[in-house]
Parts: sequence; structure tokens; C-alpha cells
Amino acid sequence: MELLIREACEGDIDGIVECLADDTVGGHGNTTDEAARPRYLAAFARIAASPNDRLYVAELEGEVVGTFQTTLITVMNLHGRPDMTIEAVHVRAKARGKGVGAAMMRFAIEEARRAGVRLVQLTSNAKRVDAHRFYERLGFVKSHVGFKMRFD
Repeated sequence: MELLIREACEGDIDGIVECLADDTVGGHGNTTDEAARPRYLAAFARIAASPNDRLYVAELEGEVVGTFQTTLITVMNLHGRPDMTIEAVHVRAKARGKGVGAAMMRFAIEEARRAGVRLVQLTSNAKRVDAHRFYERLGFVKSHVGFKMRFD
């Protein structure tokens, strides 16, 4: 079993959407319905055009089984040294427990080190207790409370 983590290309969109739609906890409404494809294509194009965003896939035996996104954020704190946010971390249910998530997070953390960031941060749905234990095992610390305001 060789796991490859790489930057996503447009040909990965279906696999990425399958990972996102496999989520039963988040309630984000991701779907493999063909009618939603133009929105995913547009999102991919915006991410690909951004100098601060990177979308990645984890590929196992030629199949996309995981995905995550990183964003570099320049902040005024600490003289403008960037932070990295890791977002939309998803592993297909059939690939969980095989080290895919840990490999993706190690990859993201190494990318952060290469970028000279001051910290790596992420948010996780409060319902994802198992994911929280996973992040803590990797060295992340629950340090802040997050707030969201939705516009639907």
C-alpha cells in the first residue's frame, strides 16, 4: 500500500467530491449529483488561482481517498509572519484507520515549516470527538473557541 499525497489537479475533482460527500457528520450538503459539478469546478478554479491556497489529495492505489486544503494567512501579529490554516480534512470511510489522515497532517505540517509559518491551526466540528482525539495525538492543542455566522 503506497500512499501518495500531492497537490490536486482538475481531474481529481470527482474524487475530492466523493471524499466530501462521504462525510456523515459535517452536514455540509456535499453531493456527487452531476448538477452540483459546476459549483465544484468553480471552487477548484478559485483555489487554484489563489497564491495562498493549496488543495491536496491523498491517493491510494490510484484512487483519491483523502483531501485537505491549506491557506497561508499573513497576520500583523509577530511582525507579519504567516499562519497556516488547514481546512476540509476528509478521509473516505473505507480508508480510515490506514494512516491516511496522519500522513496528510504530517504533510501539511511539513509544508507549513517550509513556508516559515508561526503556527498551524485548524477547526473541527464540535461533534467530531474522534477527530479531536486524533488532532491532539498529533500535537494540536485546544486553545481557542471558534464562532461562525452562516449566510445561506
